[in-house]
Amino acid sequence: MVEEPEVAVVSEKGQVVIPYSVRAKLGLKPKTKLLVYGAEDTVILKKLVLPNPEEEWKRLKKMVDKKIAKYGELSEKEIVEEVHEHRRKQGLLK
Repeated sequence: MVEEPEVAVVSEKGQVVIPYSVRAKLGLKPKTKLLVYGAEDTVILKKLVLPNPEEEWKRLKKMVDKKIAKYGELSEKEIVEEVHEHRRKQGLLK
């Protein structure tokens, strides 16, 4: 479904009011952060969604627990070696 565009006006301070229908549809509330992209004659606004740290921690812990159950735990030395190998591959170490 193609939506009809709405018109917004840029104020002298560079502010733009996003039409209510768009704000409601996207759940944009005061203080919502937006990423702003500009190219040629186009401006794109994208809602910035940051992960919930607690939920992200639980997801990562679950993933790690599955790996430990499958492969066993790593020693401190093995962890350090893995970190160094990853950094070397990324060009962060020589």
